[in-house]
Amino acid sequence: MATAALAHESAEQTARSGLWSWITTTDHKRIGILYGATAFFFLLVGGLEALLIRAQLARADNTLIGADAFNQLFTMHGTTMVFLAMMPLSAAFFNYLIPLQIGARDVAFPRLNAFSYWVFLLGGLFLNASFLVGAAPDTGWFGYQNLTSIQYSPGMNADFWAIGLQILGIASLAAAFNFIATIINMRAPGMKLMRMPVFTWMALITQVIIVTAFPVITVALVFMMFDRIFGTTFYSPAAGGDLLLWQHLFWLFGHPEVYILILPTMGMVSEVLPTFSRKPLFGYPVVVYSGVLIGAIGWGVWSHHMFATGMGAIADSYFGAASMLIAIPTGVKIFNWIATMWGGQIRFATPMLFAISFIMLFTIGGISGVMHASPPTDLQQTDTYFIVAHFHYVLFGGGMMGIFSAIYYWWPKVFGRLLNEALGKWHFWLAFIGMNVTFFPMHFIGMLGMPRRVYTYGPELGLEQMNLVATIGAFTLGMSTLFLVYNIWHTAKHGERAQKNPWGAATLEWAISSPPPIYNFSVVPEVRSRLPLWNEDGVSEIPDDPPVPVHVPDGSYWPAVAAVGLVTFFTGVLVRSLVITILGVAVLAISVFKWAFEPFDVI
Repeated sequence: MATAALAHESAEQTARSGLWSWITTTDHKRIGILYGATAFFFLLVGGLEALLIRAQLARADNTLIGADAFNQLFTMHGTTMVFLAMMPLSAAFFNYLIPLQIGARDVAFPRLNAFSYWVFLLGGLFLNASFLVGAAPDTGWFGYQNLTSIQYSPGMNADFWAIGLQILGIASLAAAFNFIATIINMRAPGMKLMRMPVFTWMALITQVIIVTAFPVITVALVFMMFDRIFGTTFYSPAAGGDLLLWQHLFWLFGHPEVYILILPTMGMVSEVLPTFSRKPLFGYPVVVYSGVLIGAIGWGVWSHHMFATGMGAIADSYFGAASMLIAIPTGVKIFNWIATMWGGQIRFATPMLFAISFIMLFTIGGISGVMHASPPTDLQQTDTYFIVAHFHYVLFGGGMMGIFSAIYYWWPKVFGRLLNEALGKWHFWLAFIGMNVTFFPMHFIGMLGMPRRVYTYGPELGLEQMNLVATIGAFTLGMSTLFLVYNIWHTAKHGERAQKNPWGAATLEWAISSPPPIYNFSVVPEVRSRLPLWNEDGVSEIPDDPPVPVHVPDGSYWPAVAAVGLVTFFTGVLVRSLVITILGVAVLAISVFKWAFEPFDVI
């Protein structure tokens, strides 16, 4: 029987080879790899944009980049890093790990999963195609009205931004519904909610935020497009509209978006720290409940981004208090992570170094964030480089350092080889030093009065030295990423082969081979413990080979075709072409129909 199973697996592997197999794949693991590779490419693109920004600001009265190009660069840098790099990097781990951590063989809707990836890819290409026609978005990643009105932005720049975000929002929503259904309905026997790994818990909370927050920004973007295309007046004060309506809608989405970015990395480090401390996570239930609280309270703080708009003392007081309150569950997590390491047998491997740096840097960013719960403090610092320092400590020092930790931690599970430790430590130290050298001086640059989003500044401000230091730090940070790129290449050629559980971790994904077989688990496991690999009899036996052949779904190209139809429709809206719009709708409708009635064959 084992021989038959192996032969069946070999036939499946052969059928899965070649470019076409990647285009038509519905395997959650392959889609996770596609998400990761694409998001990492966009991370490099966004990093290059950041280096060009810092090169321009390295000295006063610099003329390396003009004002219009600078506006496009900082707008696309922010948009790329948030929507094309950090969110999809987290989605890569969602795709690959959630079914493995809960004992499932796939996600609930494999074809919807594939559709979400192709929409994301084409949406990212759509946004960046704006550079090819000299019309990249240039009004900031927040798109404030009335800067994005047809009066002040008559070209396609704002259209690319508004339509691109709607495309990416569809991808995020499709994935989020899929992951919610997977986590709720497809857990292995015995995998109770309070036995789920913290990463899966944080992923679940993140998906709930996505399905509730993205409709808000969609409404705001639809209003914006109607104003621009059909001449409506949602944001026109002269015609009874309201400019602040945009800010309320955008930040009602925008602050939960911060937790969409940071909660997954909180889950990642909550897996790494216990493994390399050789201790269970301290206060697991409290860490889970604090994540739930962050997701809930995050909906009540959006207007601390709007203290400068003159909302009044009552509104300022409420949002200031809520902004202080949300620091409590965040602080709980930080103390629990520290308590997990306390007294542990700590191993300072590369994933652990990045995880520890996450705690330190995210705490700095959190403290500078809580400062802005005070409206008078916020009024002084808003729209200065102090804010740039704050949110980069949160999103890079927190988010990206956590993602780097996860890359080094789960790489052997995904690809079956361990990333090189020496190169990993070079990457870590250069990233840690470069990050702090880049962004810490910005606190002082901002306090001394340098506004955000200016492409040049005068020497009389006395900020040239600190800006030069920040630029040197940025290029150091960029250099650190090259060590990761080289490490990936080196590991593919010469990397040490990984066993099932090279780190000695406790969660279910480490109970099977590295990389996992296409069916994930040879038999559906029965989970009897929150730490199944650390507790005796914590999970039922999982044989290396399936006792009977395991059937897996065949691929389909209709999700990719549907994504092409969707983006064609939006392209027609961009160029104001009814023919292209109708063509896109037709392709989308036909592909969805074919998708719905296509037999789900198995191989």
